[in-house]
Amino acid sequence: MKTVSKIYTALIFLFLFAPIAILLVFSFNEAKSLSVFTGFSLKWYRELFHDDATLQSVRNTILLAVTSMVISTIMGTAASVGIYKMREKWLRAALNTATDIPMTNPDIITGISLMLMFVFVGRLFGLANSLSFWTMLIAHVTFCLPYVILQVLPRLRQMDVSLPEAAQDLGCTPLRAFFKVTIPEIMPGILTGAIMAFTMSLDDFVISYFTSGAGFQTLPIRIYNMTKKTVTPKMYALATIIFFVILALLIISNLTDDSDKTKAK
Repeated sequence: MKTVSKIYTALIFLFLFAPIAILLVFSFNEAKSLSVFTGFSLKWYRELFHDDATLQSVRNTILLAVTSMVISTIMGTAASVGIYKMREKWLRAALNTATDIPMTNPDIITGISLMLMFVFVGRLFGLANSLSFWTMLIAHVTFCLPYVILQVLPRLRQMDVSLPEAAQDLGCTPLRAFFKVTIPEIMPGILTGAIMAFTMSLDDFVISYFTSGAGFQTLPIRIYNMTKKTVTPKMYALATIIFFVILALLIISNLTDDSDKTKAK
């Protein structure tokens, strides 16, 4: 039975990671072929760093992801504290349900509804261009926020409620106790939520496609536009770099969680 379970697990991991492994290998292929490996080369990495349009889309994507991560992390942490301190169970349950909606709602519905709202508000104020970087930023914060709340709220529930009270008994103001005691206690959840917000924003295509304006193009949108002609192996090289960046963030997140569990013991 154990042998069967191990084979089954191996097949699942093979199914999940085989496409990524192929992408990584062929990003170093000398030729454009995705079926024949002709030789090891860094050609596509060199060409990637000379492609100004692609690099600009990468900068736009990182700018959008970092900005939305910072805003959603701050707002999500504040919202988590507010939900945690609510005494009315029905109101807390209603807010938890409202928080889950952006995560369970299909991206295409979220994207179209946000686009219609932005266009409506833009026309209401007589704006020539209703969609821009700012509309994309609002949209990204909208769907990143629940993931931060989902990570921070359980940390607040696990925290010893007597710690902030003890800090206040020792002379701290409620605000000082929050920053000196509560924030360090829930910091692993905040970091995990921030990483999730960053990766969700970095990965998003559907909502970005509907809320993007002229002159600001993210990497997923650029790759989609390239598929109308052909996707060059430069994109394999870029995807490989992004994969290892995300892998490093996940390792940092897991190490943070492990160190937190060790301290708790």
